[in-house]
Amino acid sequence: MIGKIQKVPLRDIWKHEAQDFTTWLQNNIDVLNSMLDFQLTNPDREQSTGNFSVDLVAEDDSGNLVIIENQLEKSNHDHLGKVITYLAAVGASKAIWIVSEPRAEHIKAVSWLNESTSAEFYLFKIEGIKIGDSHPAPLLTLIVGPSQEVKEAGETKKEHVERHYLRKEFWQMLIDVVKTKTKLHSNISPNVYSWIGTGAGIGGVTYNYVIGQHEGKVELYIDKDKEDGKENKSIFDQLYTHKEEIEKTFGGPLNWERLDGKRASRIAKYIEKGGYRDDKEKWRGTIEEMIDTMIKFEKALPPFIEKIRN
Repeated sequence: MIGKIQKVPLRDIWKHEAQDFTTWLQNNIDVLNSMLDFQLTNPDREQSTGNFSVDLVAEDDSGNLVIIENQLEKSNHDHLGKVITYLAAVGASKAIWIVSEPRAEHIKAVSWLNESTSAEFYLFKIEGIKIGDSHPAPLLTLIVGPSQEVKEAGETKKEHVERHYLRKEFWQMLIDVVKTKTKLHSNISPNVYSWIGTGAGIGGVTYNYVIGQHEGKVELYIDKDKEDGKENKSIFDQLYTHKEEIEKTFGGPLNWERLDGKRASRIAKYIEKGGYRDDKEKWRGTIEEMIDTMIKFEKALPPFIEKIRN
């Protein structure tokens, strides 16, 4: 015969959270250990951290401190704040939060903490169960825990944010220098993207500065036709018929990238001096070359763009 699991109210098992449940967990830490990929030892009750007391403080396999906060009710903001406060106050490397019902926003918050901090956070759901006339037993379920994938995702997000700050700082420097040399791009604002641009006289055709991690680029980007791109190829082809004249005025060869199979086309000049990942002391040299190249674009391309526009 197979028994049926029955839920038991937690307060029927442990009437008082601190006096009953925390004491039980301290004496039965192996129940929690069976759910973790490390072992907790030496659990101590209610260590003071200023005006607050941590439910339990234990040690992991390496002797690092682990705080445990218990809550025999639905998770709330107050206890989440306590978990973070205790972690910082004690100097722990891991935090375990046990609740009867984890709310969605707190699951999301603990996931974010695992992505964004060097500490490790575990959120457990605890339930009381029994089978038939058996004694009640705890059922622990890990809701959120740290993982290598989560940490890598967090590092990727940090990298994206850092990339945005660096690019915006690079563009600000470029725009400051541009204003001393040409009116083109002098009235635009820096952004976090890999490019900044301004119109070339035909809608969807722009003079762009582009910056990568280790190289820059100046381009005439052709993306007037947002549907099938046929008009973009037509504009490119008309300019290409004047390739020799354009490059003579420009003062050297250009990269003519029709980009067959893609909607847009471009005419470009690559700047290999460096990119936004290089030392900021080197940015000025890259920026100077990009601006000088753009000034050459301004001289070489407008007469032929005007013919197409008319």
